[in-house]
Amino acid sequence: MNPSPSVIIILADGARPDVLAAALQSGELPALARLRTEGGLHTITTAFPSVTGPAYAPFLTGKHPGSVGLPGLRWYDRARAACGWPSYARSYIGPQCLLLDDDLALDAETMFELAASSIGALSVIRRGLPQSRRIGSGAAFLARTTITHFRGNVSGWLNIDRNIGNTFVRRVRDEHPQFAFAAFTGIDKASHAFGHDSPMVHEAMQVVDDVCSRLRKDAEHAGSWGSTHLWVVSDHGHSRVTMHEDLAGFVASLGFKVVAHPWIVRPGAQVAVAVSGNAMAHIYTGLESRTRRFWPALAERWGDAADALISRESVDVMMLPLSESSCEVRARGRGHAVVSWSDSQYAYHPVSGDPFGTGERDYMSEADAFDATIHSCYPDAIVQVARLSSCARSGDIILSAAREWDFRARYEPIRHVSSHGALHREHMLVPLLTNKPISGTARRTVDVMASACTVLGLSPAQVEGTPFI
Repeated sequence: MNPSPSVIIILADGARPDVLAAALQSGELPALARLRTEGGLHTITTAFPSVTGPAYAPFLTGKHPGSVGLPGLRWYDRARAACGWPSYARSYIGPQCLLLDDDLALDAETMFELAASSIGALSVIRRGLPQSRRIGSGAAFLARTTITHFRGNVSGWLNIDRNIGNTFVRRVRDEHPQFAFAAFTGIDKASHAFGHDSPMVHEAMQVVDDVCSRLRKDAEHAGSWGSTHLWVVSDHGHSRVTMHEDLAGFVASLGFKVVAHPWIVRPGAQVAVAVSGNAMAHIYTGLESRTRRFWPALAERWGDAADALISRESVDVMMLPLSESSCEVRARGRGHAVVSWSDSQYAYHPVSGDPFGTGERDYMSEADAFDATIHSCYPDAIVQVARLSSCARSGDIILSAAREWDFRARYEPIRHVSSHGALHREHMLVPLLTNKPISGTARRTVDVMASACTVLGLSPAQVEGTPFI
């Protein structure tokens, strides 16, 4: 009797597909290289914003971050419905990461809710995962990670990865879950501090390689490797940063009273600036209003501010939601266009220019929109802009940083030399390494959950991905 199928997802947070491929070729990751030989290494797109936390949603809910109410690592609650007085702001860095499950849309089914048995390690999305099945949780662990983060202790993150990996391997071996998910953040932390191809990044990749080697050895010993699907993925890439814009400070210089992390309590604030990654940001205007208003109604009061922002060297692309089904896209020096969508059909219409460089595109399916943009500087940008700008929690102005820039010049524990979050290729392209050949086309990270459900015979009510199995 063959063992029941199982799916194990290893999230190598921040891994770039080209860096991973080079490491496989060099022989420094033998276990992952063996997976590639037997299965395959694919390059797919992550979700926008391409940041840790929100970009986990596709793997565990099968939906884009905006679709499940997670517009960024930081965001402002204009409706005053989720975030409490006095700040009405959210940041998933630190203790508020425990609130992410509460912020998740109620109709978003997680893999932990769907699977018969699960284990989750260092997952910021835990809905449906019993406390006994969580690895890397609890007050003591949260305190350890918080101290490690704010001290900028990158070596400490690699030690956390090793400890998480040891426990995860043992629990998978002993408990044989139908679905298992583990996040390893060392690659991301090392990339921020030292660059995306630094020696410490390679050390962090070797931690992932060791975990996969032991998972395979245990499954082979148990006779279950043939029915085990082991997938190594990433939630975002990285690119070099040499210049840091104090975005909140610049908005304040325009004459507005600004609220931004870490100073999130400012009575009478007019504008909220929420930076993620740190190469993307939401800007919320008119904080006295609790309802979302779209750009045509905001242009008279806030148009000069938008013009000032798009003229900044740090800003590459600006998104201005026009309605629940359209968004203006401006690019510094490249004019503007309009993205529109309806019933899973997407269109891109250049107006005064072609910000994404794809030319006029009439209504297309999600697959066609992917194919139209995958080789551009902004892969999958049309769909990603639509998904994020349609989120009720998104800002009135959404920014994607220029290359070598980010939007947070202060308050980071370490000065970033590499960043992510924007629509650039380097941020949006991520690896998908599978231990078995795939039969379909892998395009997006939302396809990963759809495929896991296919393997396990699960039927979620709704996902936004297409199975590649």
